[in-house]
Amino acid sequence: MTPHVIVIGAGAAGLMAAISAREAGAEVTLLERTADGGRKILISGGGRCNVLPSIAAPERFVSESPPSLVRGLLGAWPLAGQQRFFERDLGIALAREDDSGKLFPASNRARDVRDGLVARARECGVGRRFGSAVTAVERRGETWLVRAAESELAGTRVVIATGGLSVPKTGSDGFGLALARALGHVVQPTYAALTPLTDSPPAHAGLAGVSLPVRLDAASARERSRAAGGFLFTHRGYSGPSVLDVSHVAVRSQWPGADLATVRVAWTAMDATAWRTELAESRGRVSNAVSRHLPQRLAEMLVHEAGIPDDRTCGQLRREERTALVRALTEYVLPWTGDEGYRTAEVTGGGLALDEVHRGTLESRRAPGLHFCGEVLDAFGPIGGHNFSWAWSTGRAAGLAAAAAVPA
Repeated sequence: MTPHVIVIGAGAAGLMAAISAREAGAEVTLLERTADGGRKILISGGGRCNVLPSIAAPERFVSESPPSLVRGLLGAWPLAGQQRFFERDLGIALAREDDSGKLFPASNRARDVRDGLVARARECGVGRRFGSAVTAVERRGETWLVRAAESELAGTRVVIATGGLSVPKTGSDGFGLALARALGHVVQPTYAALTPLTDSPPAHAGLAGVSLPVRLDAASARERSRAAGGFLFTHRGYSGPSVLDVSHVAVRSQWPGADLATVRVAWTAMDATAWRTELAESRGRVSNAVSRHLPQRLAEMLVHEAGIPDDRTCGQLRREERTALVRALTEYVLPWTGDEGYRTAEVTGGGLALDEVHRGTLESRRAPGLHFCGEVLDAFGPIGGHNFSWAWSTGRAAGLAAAAAVPA
């Protein structure tokens, strides 16, 4: 008998799961609550969609599960195979961005990625029901019943690809997480990850719009994370890839009973010794010497915060002033009080514990016939296409396994 696989959620992982299950020979029905699906794909990468990284980085993923499980799930479909799928099977040429190593569609259009996946699903015979919000999933004998709107579907396998809680305007509502909990699974506490940080009142609102590459070090009593990359001052706080990549440390440090994380910034690649040499060898005002390496407004702010008069020259610097300035340049303590939350978070941290599913099939250990993939799982990676790689790999694994319809 041909298995009937019901995939819930037409985001990155769900579209990949549906395509993979159908190409493996299963009858597939894809249910999606929005009118078109793939809305996170459309807004990713500033509308360009960073499809993949050029180098895998499983060691940079954050999960409460053993790192070996994360590595195994990412390695199930290596980057080379994923790239071939997009370029050969979907006909979407990818271009590598030299300074970041990220892979974008050559057209720089995220819509080409979303539409290419939807078209592939249609062409291979996936049944699609958009605008269909699932209200219940339950097992009845050897069959899974899925209720959506006024209809009820019966399937041999169900793939949960409903995402997490991030960017709710795209359709994320936490349905899959709630279902996993209801069925007795261990679900790690969820939180907004890869999200901008805020400061209230914003100490640096006057620098809004200033951007530069930095190095960040975020540390709490529980954990520590370092990142290098773009940093952007906003009217409410801070954003940019480097901030997003360490934000989980700050977010989790706000949980009850924890102390707020300290976020330190090195504004340039120069260390303390290099800055001391630079200041000793420079002539003219201190702010001018600093602004040769930093945006003018930021340089003036750092000099002011170090307690150095505006007219002070490098030759007039006192020892305590130099020490304060070098510290501000290399280990500045960033004032922050909160975060932007799920509204702008790239992903959801936490989720279904990875040891709650079988490693090769992503089938539930508690509810046979139910598979999970994508953001609903407890793992996320850094900015740069890594979370799409996670979605493609886990979506494919869940779809193939569901199509096989063989108990794990």
